[in-house]
Amino acid sequence: MYAIIRIGSKQYKIREKSKIIIDKINKKIGKQIKFKYKEIILIYKNNKIYFLKKDLINFKITAKIISHIKNKKIKILKFKRRKHHKKKIGHRQKYTKIEIKKIGKKNGT
Repeated sequence: MYAIIRIGSKQYKIREKSKIIIDKINKKIGKQIKFKYKEIILIYKNNKIYFLKKDLINFKITAKIISHIKNKKIKILKFKRRKHHKKKIGHRQKYTKIEIKKIGKKNGT
């Protein structure tokens, strides 16, 4: 069984007990996150594919926040020749690592 979910503007293929790195979520480590039918795009279970809203409304995905991490620093150099202009900027993107606990129906099956 697997699912495809949308978090922000990105899509992720997930399975139960898998760990993924997503854009930063402002919640504390150890908190539970629930993805409802609006974020779920597709669910593949028992050789059946569910992708219609009427089918996905019965499913939910539960995840747990493991940690908040930062990526490597990206160095940006802006330079204009013959103008005596040079500007150096850096950026570190923040991410959240989550573990998918359960993909299933709302009633528990």
